[in-house]
Amino acid sequence: MEIERAIRRALTEQIGQDRYDVWFGDRIEMQVAGRRLTVISRNQFGLDRLRKDFAQDLSAVARRMLGPAGAVEYAVSATPPQPLESVGGVRDADPSDGAPVATKRPASRRNATKVAAHGAVQGARMEAGTGLPHAHRLDNFVVSDGTQVALTSAQIVLDRPGQCSPLFVYGPSGCGKTHLLDGIRRAAMTRMRRIVMLSAEQFTSEFLGALHGSGLPNFRRRYRDVELLMLDDVQFFANKRATLVELQHTLDSLLRQHRQVVLSADRSPAELNGLGPELVTRMAGGLVCGMEHPGQEARVRILQSICGTAGLSAPLDVIEFVAGQLSGDARQLRGAAHRLLAYSEATGEQVTVTMAERVLSDVIRATCRAVRLKDIESAVCDVFGLQPEDLHSERRSRAVSQPRMLAMWLARKHTRAAFSEIGDYFGGRSHSTVISASKKVSGWVQDGSAIQVAHGECPIDDAIRRVETRLRA
Repeated sequence: MEIERAIRRALTEQIGQDRYDVWFGDRIEMQVAGRRLTVISRNQFGLDRLRKDFAQDLSAVARRMLGPAGAVEYAVSATPPQPLESVGGVRDADPSDGAPVATKRPASRRNATKVAAHGAVQGARMEAGTGLPHAHRLDNFVVSDGTQVALTSAQIVLDRPGQCSPLFVYGPSGCGKTHLLDGIRRAAMTRMRRIVMLSAEQFTSEFLGALHGSGLPNFRRRYRDVELLMLDDVQFFANKRATLVELQHTLDSLLRQHRQVVLSADRSPAELNGLGPELVTRMAGGLVCGMEHPGQEARVRILQSICGTAGLSAPLDVIEFVAGQLSGDARQLRGAAHRLLAYSEATGEQVTVTMAERVLSDVIRATCRAVRLKDIESAVCDVFGLQPEDLHSERRSRAVSQPRMLAMWLARKHTRAAFSEIGDYFGGRSHSTVISASKKVSGWVQDGSAIQVAHGECPIDDAIRRVETRLRA
């Protein structure tokens, strides 16, 4: 039923693709009756884990997709689970038994070549089992001015693997990084035999498991004997000292063999705090590409693609309205399309601009919320690797004074706060100090000057763009 598929898509957006694959996939049944969503597990233990770990997420999805009265119930399936089909000598564990999806090592090296990697097998099974439209391919990646270079770089990696390694892709959440990585993985499956794609969190968990139990030799063989290693969200590694050492040795081993590495993060290598200069240097030593949220034209094309995949018949005026109101990321657009689809199916109402405005009113209000001084402070600290107290302090080093002046300039641009109010907020400074700071930053912008960031410098325009991207997130 389409409403159940829409709920699965919404849940994936809520908890992330990796967690959905591990704990739900096609192993957990979902049924909708009126405003009630029933989640059905194969056994009581698995059901208890879902209720404990995902009750809030499931309730939020039910209310979003079925209306404010949406509720969640839990049940154990009356049909005993059947063994999962073995694919290429690999059998997945059943998360309903209480364990994350894992891959058993094939009995022989010959069997190992039958699969690209755990990530590839798991992804293929998820799509076949659930029918969810997560076919992230490079040929359905919607290109915009902010993603063209990254897409071209992905093609270079496929055509000449190892030549530009690592490829480091960065940008805010929802700009298309995971789609790009998954597209590279899919295309590489026809050209390479050993591919591994996983998140930084998964790498960390597996490393700690190997360190404290299963043994490091197998772990190292799994990640160093590959043709393509892809790690998503590498900012997760920050300050994890033992994992960072292992990661650095893994990258060194692959780069010495001229193997291809692809990394993604929510910020550039220069902005990554807690990884150490040596690892940051390695990450930046290949090809670094920034990605941005899509503009209006690209959002229209993305939304058209999403609606077509979901089976939502939405007129162009509705698509343009939604794309214009939701200036955020592709995930937000997908969530809006799923909500419109669910509401239309539940009520039988045609999708119109009036209906979209009513159904998406809370999302639109949240998108258009006013920027506060605290928001600017948080975004600047995030980009420059500072703490709020640094901006409020009397420190005059460039690493602190420049971000502080930029924060004041952005406060004038994005809020209605007076000079005196801005000065009071940022450490009790006078209104003349704020005026002087604003003039200096305007001069930097006019001259195209560089500004100090966590591990170096970047153009002032780039720094402003990064902060404003976080303000929109």
